[in-house]
Amino acid sequence: MKFNLFYSLDRIKDFLFQAVEVLLLVVSVSLLLGVIFGPETPFVGIVYGNLASILESLGEKGIVALVSILILLLVWKK
Repeated sequence: MKFNLFYSLDRIKDFLFQAVEVLLLVVSVSLLLGVIFGPETPFVGIVYGNLASILESLGEKGIVALVSILILLLVWKK
């Protein structure tokens, strides 16, 4: 049996892309639940609080940065 490096790297790349998609879904649902139930909810509050602290560290331009990141993700998804 011949070892094909490119086939193995493609499988690893596919696995990592699928893992990132799952993590993005978990973060998205956590943020949605944080908005609905508040930041005091277990686990959800941690994700919500971390995002809030990241936006605070960005300063007043935090919303613009978040929208820019979302646009980049949408372009990357295509």
